[in-house]
Amino acid sequence: MDRKAIAWLERDHRIAPSTVSDLRAALSRHDHGPVELVPTHGDWQTRNWLVDDGTIRIIDLGHAEWRPRSTDFARLARREWEGRAHLEAAFLDGYGRDPREPPAWRATLLREAIGTAVWGHLVGDGAFEEQGHRMIAQALAMYSDA
Repeated sequence: MDRKAIAWLERDHRIAPSTVSDLRAALSRHDHGPVELVPTHGDWQTRNWLVDDGTIRIIDLGHAEWRPRSTDFARLARREWEGRAHLEAAFLDGYGRDPREPPAWRATLLREAIGTAVWGHLVGDGAFEEQGHRMIAQALAMYSDA
């Protein structure tokens, strides 16, 4: 997963060189302990949930892969739950145990931020790219607080 994040940084983007250095440093020093891999969606967010006669159906499985379960929480945390703790609490109430462990969670958010900023730039989605830059600042702040 770190290699994928580094590969994003090697593509065209508008992340400041000093920030790229900080991102690479953070990726190189976070914990790489063992993790349990489970089937994950890869783009787990409300736009991929359809309600059909009271049943939630999931679409867009093009990024499904075996990953740590907390990776599916990253987009929810930054796009759906920020400033809306009641939504996070409701999701976790239905989901069960929160799988986000602090060191691994920081790394997950960092990698997600990199991909968001670079992908947004590559496809010309300025709002998404800007969101990625905000996510990078938030993720790097988590590393400086650790």
